[in-house]
Amino acid sequence: MSSPAEQYAAAKKRAADSKTELHGFRQSLEFELDPFQIEACEAVEAERGVLVAAPTGAGKTVVGEFAVHLALSRQQKAFYTTPIKALSNQKYAELAKRYGHDRVGLLTGDTSINGEADVIVMTTEVLRNMLYAESDTLVGLGFVIMDEVHYLADKFRGAVWEEVIIHLPQAVQVISLSATVSNAEEFGGWLDTVRGDTAIVVSEHRPIPLWQHVMANGRIVDLFAGDVSFDEAAADGPADEEDVKVNPELVKFAQRDMRSGFRSGGPRRGRGRGGHGHGHERGQRPQVSHKVTRPDMILSLDRAALLPAIVFIFSRKGCDAAVDQCVRSGLALTTREESKEIGEAVERVAHQMPQEDLEVLGYWGWREGLMRGFAAHHAGMLPIFKEVVEQLFARGLVKAVFATETLALGVNMPARSVVLEKLEKFNGEQHVTVTAGEYTQLTGRAGRRGIDVEGHAVVQWQPGTDPAAVAGLASRRTYPLNSSFRPTYNMSLNLFAQFGRDRSRSILESSFAQFQADRSVVGMARQVRSREESLAGYEKAMQCHLGDFAEYARLRRDLTNAEKEVSRTATRARRSAAEESLHQLAVGDVLDVVGPRRLGRCVVIELSDSHRDPRPTILTEDKQVRRLGSNDLDGPVQIISRIRVPKHFTGKSPKERRDLASSVRNAVHDGRPPRRNAAGFEFGGNAKQEQRIADLRRQLKRHPCHGCSDREDHARWGERWTKLRAETDQLKSQIRGRTNTIAKTFDRVCTVLESYDYLHTEPETGQIYTTPAGDRLRRIYGERDLLSSLVLESGALYGLDAAELAGIVTALVYQAKREDNTVHPQLPTKAMSEAWDVAVRRWSELTDAENEHRLPETAEPESGLIWPMFKWAQGRDLKDCLRGADFAAGDFVRWAKQVIDSLDQLAKVPDVPASFTSTCRDAVELVRRGVVAYSSVSD
Repeated sequence: MSSPAEQYAAAKKRAADSKTELHGFRQSLEFELDPFQIEACEAVEAERGVLVAAPTGAGKTVVGEFAVHLALSRQQKAFYTTPIKALSNQKYAELAKRYGHDRVGLLTGDTSINGEADVIVMTTEVLRNMLYAESDTLVGLGFVIMDEVHYLADKFRGAVWEEVIIHLPQAVQVISLSATVSNAEEFGGWLDTVRGDTAIVVSEHRPIPLWQHVMANGRIVDLFAGDVSFDEAAADGPADEEDVKVNPELVKFAQRDMRSGFRSGGPRRGRGRGGHGHGHERGQRPQVSHKVTRPDMILSLDRAALLPAIVFIFSRKGCDAAVDQCVRSGLALTTREESKEIGEAVERVAHQMPQEDLEVLGYWGWREGLMRGFAAHHAGMLPIFKEVVEQLFARGLVKAVFATETLALGVNMPARSVVLEKLEKFNGEQHVTVTAGEYTQLTGRAGRRGIDVEGHAVVQWQPGTDPAAVAGLASRRTYPLNSSFRPTYNMSLNLFAQFGRDRSRSILESSFAQFQADRSVVGMARQVRSREESLAGYEKAMQCHLGDFAEYARLRRDLTNAEKEVSRTATRARRSAAEESLHQLAVGDVLDVVGPRRLGRCVVIELSDSHRDPRPTILTEDKQVRRLGSNDLDGPVQIISRIRVPKHFTGKSPKERRDLASSVRNAVHDGRPPRRNAAGFEFGGNAKQEQRIADLRRQLKRHPCHGCSDREDHARWGERWTKLRAETDQLKSQIRGRTNTIAKTFDRVCTVLESYDYLHTEPETGQIYTTPAGDRLRRIYGERDLLSSLVLESGALYGLDAAELAGIVTALVYQAKREDNTVHPQLPTKAMSEAWDVAVRRWSELTDAENEHRLPETAEPESGLIWPMFKWAQGRDLKDCLRGADFAAGDFVRWAKQVIDSLDQLAKVPDVPASFTSTCRDAVELVRRGVVAYSSVSD
């Protein structure tokens, strides 16, 4: 029992607390706040900045909501920023429901609702643009809540978070909400440096325990031996390794898997008949199995009472295929009443959509899956489809969602369980293993607060799975927050215009990127010392008694690189010539196709609709109907004759195929004619390249080490030495450049800007100022900001009509997933072709300047979206626009939104012809129609 003095002190504190805003806020909640939430909210009320780092689902957004409450009580404004539009839409709906639609607004670039409200939800880019434009909307701003602030590590968009944090007025309180990161103290230390007094509140505790499992043979088996939840297994790894052990059943399963054929090319076929249920089952021997089907996986989760579930599949096609497989299997997870409720929600969406577009949007397959209780969720889907999935999942009507990792970012879709189909994903360049931080983010969705008493993470067994590696992922929370900040052209001009060169440099030197760079040198120096020791060992291993093997290894490397360059040159030339020859074909042309598929002689029966990747339909001499693409050719296709193709020829009837194939044979003389190249076309390297290769081969053969019996053994050590030497030199270079690295980059950016007359130095005074062109670039944001401005300054866009402008702007916005080598695409109009040529020339000149000044290259213009967007702006239907295109309807809508955003920026650029501003606005209206206009539930 407490003493009278302690009782008096407690009573006094309660009386004081009852007078705080936090007390009133807590009274409005339907749940009690956790200690970390109270600590953070108290810091907010004490007018301190706050960084909250806590696991997904822990309730850190409550701290942001209290900041909103405090702003309204103090008659100040609050901005709630998010990294993605979907999360902004969701947060807007929540806050508008709580405080009323008249007090809450939404700004996401293409959506503007009540933009002068007391509380505005927005994407972080919108706030950055406001700061640079010195918008009047910033007047009265008291709080900025930065949700998902760990997104500043994103290499494409993360710098925006740092720009906002640096540029916000000092009087504004910044409330940063982050997932659990391993360097929260470091990030908080930086916030304290640039924003002033900042409280760092870290919680490792998940309010809903997370249990770890592996699905093997359709059975859900515990990952750890004994009852070990996420909190007990995690932190920075278990305190005592003896406390956390991998389930021995899984270890046996892995051993049996390896013995039963995985080493020799894969597991044996056949499925084990394990039971289904939460927890491992004693007394049953694990059996080697091929991967369980997706419908069976969902059934296993259902039997174990682990639905609703999110299944992460790191592929859009994989997510769509999973839904299709479940539909075809007859799987249904909903009751009749639930299906009816889902049907009503789906019909409301269908009524918003142009009826003629429903099929190309995949509406019917989407609807069928939803009615059965499952759906996909990925960036290739129409936004309105994704939002309906999110809403139905939140209402408990959808039981299983097959999602890509984008779902892990912010959108509120908690589940009872999360399944990872694989622990490997494609990062855009190569297949990589999921990191411990990513594993934590993905599985953090499991466990619904207020609904579930526990959450469950399930990893699906794959051939070669290592249970110890899975346990390592599940028992670590290593999610370091690393800055991706670097000065861009637009950012540098805005800084320069507002603060001048010296102050701009000091501002950039205060970035988190520089903060981390200064701290990282010690660790990098340690790595260099270790690698130098390894290099000494490699040098010893590759020594040769006949001569200087390092010199010989360099010759081999130079020869390999030269041969690869010739091969790349020839491949590009062949592909370009092949594509060009396909564009020239006509129906009835008889061809002699030489290529990897050995198609031989054939006739063109139908031309392609695609201007980017022509793939005409042909009938081969052996009566097969095929599509002919550039990959099927070794060079330009050869037209050897011509025949008449019947007007109504379909290729479906065996008789008509046989008759036309006979015509092909009759049209060709006995004996196949010799293959001809396109006139004057050379597929090899140029004479200079060939001469260099010949010289290198001669030098290699004459070198003393060429005759060494241990030559290849030395070479292997030489290759390792070369690779490690390059990595070590790069580290040394980074160490040399660590001091003031961000400011130095800013200087190089300014030099490029000055060379293009965006900055000008007054000769007499030495004063530097932004030119009118520079002021225009200050209003252009994006990955190709300077390139867009250069094309604008050239005047190439001024003569285009609205549809042409919408099409050509995509070249400065769109980023293709795969490399597009179409240097001279066939475009709809002469004016568009001329604008494209200007864009390519400006890009080539710009990248030369960037290489000279050691800056990252600007992405080249892309032609893949020009035709679809041009057609769309002309009013053609979606099916016609997407015919022959290499992206889904949802991708098209997403890019269309970005084109609208870019056109809107161009319309607001100062000192351009009024007619061009009008054309930009007309183009926006042409693009914002149909599925693009009705692509969001909140629109």
